[in-house]
Amino acid sequence: MRDKSGKKLSSKEITSKSILRVGNIALEFHIMLLRWVGHIPFHRIRRFFYRLSGIKIGKGSTIHMFANFFDPEHISIGIDSIIGENVMLDGREKLTIGDHVDIASEVMIYNSEHDVYSSNFTPLTAPVVIEDYVFIGPRVIILPGVIIGKGAVIGAGAVVTKNVETLTIVGGVPAKEIGKRSVEDLHYTLGRARWFR
Repeated sequence: MRDKSGKKLSSKEITSKSILRVGNIALEFHIMLLRWVGHIPFHRIRRFFYRLSGIKIGKGSTIHMFANFFDPEHISIGIDSIIGENVMLDGREKLTIGDHVDIASEVMIYNSEHDVYSSNFTPLTAPVVIEDYVFIGPRVIILPGVIIGKGAVIGAGAVVTKNVETLTIVGGVPAKEIGKRSVEDLHYTLGRARWFR
């Protein structure tokens, strides 16, 4: 037996690759089940299954319907945070979302990508951190290794490729600074999420 590059594999390598393949299939099945859970129109039920799958969700936080995940065990969400509809949360590396974070619909947060300069298209991973009181507008894409500072605002449709400083407003592709929030003493709560979303 040979691998995808044509190298002949030993029996030990075949066994190792087989175990890895079975584990990946099990994870893909788990992710499919979570996708089905995302269609349930009740926050408490979804939150129960998401926590059961390994996602850490703080008190008062909500993930709206139709969310998608990669490897949910590495995802952590603080208290009073609202995650919008149709989001993609990547847990192949650590993803930390703080307290009072408002993430709009169709946001994609990735912490794994491929090295396009590698002859083997090698996967690369790096954690993503979103600190407290951040607002992320609709259809934003956040790439691996990014830290978004406390109180930052990411404008709709932005592609965030590098760190965003505290209280900074960014937008565009790639995201660039377009302003600063004038308030520094952030202490609001987001309130309740919509019931059937």
